[in-house]
Amino acid sequence: MTSRRGFLAGLLASGLAPQASWADLGAPAFLSAARAPDGRYLLAGLSYQGDIRFTCPLPGRGHAAAAHPNRAEAIAFARRPGRFAEVIDCLSGATLAQLQPPASHHFYGHGCFTPDGKRLFTTENDFENSRGVIGVWKVGASYQRIGSFSSGGIGPHDLMLRQTDSSVALVVANGGIETHPDSGRAKLNIPDMRPNLSLLSLDGTMQDQMQLGSDLRMNSIRHLALAADGTIGFAMQWQGDQGSDLPIVGLYSPGNAPRLMAQEDPRLRHLNGYGGSLAFADQGRQIAVTSPRGGVVQVMNTGNGTIVNEHPLTDVCGLATTDKGLVASTGTGQLISIATGQARRLQSHGLAWDNHLILRI
Repeated sequence: MTSRRGFLAGLLASGLAPQASWADLGAPAFLSAARAPDGRYLLAGLSYQGDIRFTCPLPGRGHAAAAHPNRAEAIAFARRPGRFAEVIDCLSGATLAQLQPPASHHFYGHGCFTPDGKRLFTTENDFENSRGVIGVWKVGASYQRIGSFSSGGIGPHDLMLRQTDSSVALVVANGGIETHPDSGRAKLNIPDMRPNLSLLSLDGTMQDQMQLGSDLRMNSIRHLALAADGTIGFAMQWQGDQGSDLPIVGLYSPGNAPRLMAQEDPRLRHLNGYGGSLAFADQGRQIAVTSPRGGVVQVMNTGNGTIVNEHPLTDVCGLATTDKGLVASTGTGQLISIATGQARRLQSHGLAWDNHLILRI
């Protein structure tokens, strides 16, 4: 019997159906890269309950993804220093386009669309010039690179679109770490790295930039979350000696000093110096961080910065917000609901979920 997905894909291929929407795929809530038991890599769409709505093949290990706001299309980004960014028709599984960065660039694993879906922004490493770049792509029937601008630092990783009543900006987590594909994943400038959080206009004009004090200059700013009031959450990865109770999560509102969560709480050691993913919860009153190295999710109070609770989860990294709380994903195939201080299993799949659980809407 022909599946609904196959039937719709056939109509699209024949030109007899309109452009597919996310509703045609059962309105998946999340996207995640994964590895199958046979070693194949894929991108999956998941419901709020953890059911798999679709899977599409990837040419290599993925990191994060970006969902088009209207069309059933997603961009799957390679894990650094990979160069692929596949534009995938999530209904048919077909590759619609392959984004090609300039010869001296590679992608950094993240990207985001404008709300109207007409432009895509990508974080990139201009490794020959040791600088971070934001690539700009025009989205239509195909994806055309129309420009680029400085990310405001070295090693841009995550980026998000921040909208307030008065402005629209790209928030860029410049991790501060210089890399070069000839050296694999080696970090080349640890002695003098300096991460920052940059807010850029959509044409690349610097609007605001935040750096932590020199004592935390080896705390690489890597991942982001946005609260409804525009507060920026940032997760860090410490590049110095392990064993210290170092802050891994911070909050920032432009015009104010950054606030570091759970400072001097000895439980910070459980994160093992590594923030994997970040998400706000409880209408911005809480922020949670995962650590695959520590095997734990910590939930923090954004008002007083204290750790509210923590949940041991083996190889946990992906994290996303829902109306009821949070959903986390693990490299052991688990999808976990975290709400009201409790963690419970939603689903278990025979897939190794990769670093991020991307909220589609």
